[in-house]
Amino acid sequence: MRTIGFVVNPIAGMGGRVGLKGTDGKLAQARERGARPRAPDRAREALDAMAATDTDVTLVTYGGVMGASAAREAGFDPEIIGESEAGPDAAVGETTAEDTRAAVRAFLDRGVDIVVFVGGDGTAVDVAEALGESGVPVFGVPAGVKVYSSVFGVTPRAAGRVAATFEEVTDGEVNDIDEQAYREGEVRSELHAVVTVPRAQQRQSSKQLAGGTVEAVAEGVAEEVRPGVTYVLGPGGTVGAIKSRLGFDGSPLGVDVWRDGELLVADAREDEVLDSLGDENVIVVSPIGGQGFVFGRGNQQLSPAVIRQCETEIVASRQKVDQLGVLRVDTGDADLDERLRGWHRVRVGRFERRLMEIV
Repeated sequence: MRTIGFVVNPIAGMGGRVGLKGTDGKLAQARERGARPRAPDRAREALDAMAATDTDVTLVTYGGVMGASAAREAGFDPEIIGESEAGPDAAVGETTAEDTRAAVRAFLDRGVDIVVFVGGDGTAVDVAEALGESGVPVFGVPAGVKVYSSVFGVTPRAAGRVAATFEEVTDGEVNDIDEQAYREGEVRSELHAVVTVPRAQQRQSSKQLAGGTVEAVAEGVAEEVRPGVTYVLGPGGTVGAIKSRLGFDGSPLGVDVWRDGELLVADAREDEVLDSLGDENVIVVSPIGGQGFVFGRGNQQLSPAVIRQCETEIVASRQKVDQLGVLRVDTGDADLDERLRGWHRVRVGRFERRLMEIV
């Protein structure tokens, strides 16, 4: 029997689709922009996959939105060993980082075999702090805006399967980014901890922050711009070079919408992107170096509703492509993820393209 400690950060990821690039200190603003909780659905996906493995699991969790609700919905009869300071009926937004740390400490006292958390890099830091030098394995269900640490499954379902079935462990890095600097277009990554994680092919790598020259890619995209087409330009340095080539200073870590020489929306939220779309639309996006994610990491504004109305052009430097074996997606919509899987042409130069597979 495997005993799994399971904790949810209910607000993780709420700032993504509304363009806040994180939720730390921005929950009220996220709600004003219409943000909805994302973590509970991601938790349920992971637990459904965990249950489907038929592994003999004892699920230990905290009350209400911190785990028990999702566990019961997935058919588990969880062992509840605590609750947030706000009480068993705490709503999304009423739990705290200290509640997460307290849950992990309680899991250690209970003697769990692995701690599984639902959140992003900030949650991973809280979990690692509570784990200390215990050596207990940890695995993350990706739900945050920033999911750059190498402690996460590539999807929620992958995380659930791996947590229930892994046999070997290795080291994983917990990194986090200064959100305020991130919102201002600067990536400041800091290594917070090295923890024990399951060894599995479906564990994502750390994000590589280094880049290469992308001028030829940018020139190629700019030369093929079509009149009347709306271009939804994602974050990152490669697409940033395209924005510059089109003649505007884009949001380095945000989504910009451009058509016929005019910047329609800068640093757009999901709803602003949707409102700006026309009859023909193209998303231009670059995979995250070291991970290969095209959608679902740092660009949640490019939601399933947006993606379904657009063609997708994937761009990357040759250096990045050489380092990536495959591409990945994690849009939160299983049907869309399945539709996106397969072989895609990735622009790597002014004219050159390479075939890469989304798995």
